[in-house]
Amino acid sequence: METLYISSRARGTINAALIKMIKINDFSATPKYVQVADAIVEAIKQKVVEIGDALPSINDLSYQLQIARDTVEKGYRKLRQEEIIKSSPGKGYFVAKEQSFRLRTAVFLNKLSAHKKIVYDALAAKLGNEASIDLFVYNSDIAQLRTLLQNLSQPYDYYVVFPYFKEGREKAAEVLSVIPTDKLLLLGRDVDGVHGDFPIVCENHEKDIYEALESIREPLSKYSMLKLVFPDNSDYPKTIIKGFYKFCQEYAFDHLLVGDLNEEPIEKETCYINLAEDDLFRLLDKVSVKGLEIGRDIGVISYNETPLKKFILNGITTISTDFRLMGEYAATSILDGLKSRLEVPFYTVLRASV
Repeated sequence: METLYISSRARGTINAALIKMIKINDFSATPKYVQVADAIVEAIKQKVVEIGDALPSINDLSYQLQIARDTVEKGYRKLRQEEIIKSSPGKGYFVAKEQSFRLRTAVFLNKLSAHKKIVYDALAAKLGNEASIDLFVYNSDIAQLRTLLQNLSQPYDYYVVFPYFKEGREKAAEVLSVIPTDKLLLLGRDVDGVHGDFPIVCENHEKDIYEALESIREPLSKYSMLKLVFPDNSDYPKTIIKGFYKFCQEYAFDHLLVGDLNEEPIEKETCYINLAEDDLFRLLDKVSVKGLEIGRDIGVISYNETPLKKFILNGITTISTDFRLMGEYAATSILDGLKSRLEVPFYTVLRASV
């Protein structure tokens, strides 16, 4: 029968030190129970609590942190599943094993979306138990990103940032300057004015869209007009427009930029390239109302491949970064301490919508 070693160290002193370490960040998108579990792991690493030390009761920790009892219970359950702590009936919860060094990583997404989830999931899977991750979402608002960075409850070993902003791009370098450059990792694109030796896992937006359209130049040739739906006041890089214009001029396609799809008259022999998911479904609705056939009367290309797009109608053609690979590249940069610039492959999936 397994025997659980119980430390004789003073419980009250240990509990006070542990509770002091657990800081719940209300701004974080990381569930609070995960924050609790990660803080306890960090306390074990720093030997604030050791093998055999008793942890605060669920009720006590709930009261001290002013969080729901269920939150603490889920945090303890997570640690039990990972065999970091064990329980003894009538005696409570105890530390079961020491923890090796885990990298504390903060991820800042400009928005929640299907493709950003692919990046995050790939990053988390590749890091595995080597790192804990706190997730923050700043809605492409540079002021909100500044607030998040100023209100972090703990320092991190890495700060992973998608630097996409609707306004205030000129302030990006200033806002990011609070992050030590040796702990910074940029995803998606570089930021002018941020100097130092840090990794970037990025897209080459101008080259990517040019080469993607070039790869399907023949099926595109049945359309007399190409239109890029680039929403006004969006956080998309303007270099996408440059690549689109370059392709159209190179191959003599008539072309236009559409800022507001609501005001756009839908016409035959036009192929639309949509960046935003909302615009894709808005376009499909307008085409349906007009009774046009997608892939014959109207062409539709969507930015960013997601699993759903191969099932919409007879399939939506996509041009897309490999988001899974972006997450894996980011994780490799963290785990191996890389400081290089890595460009993520871009690819086209031709389906019936063109």
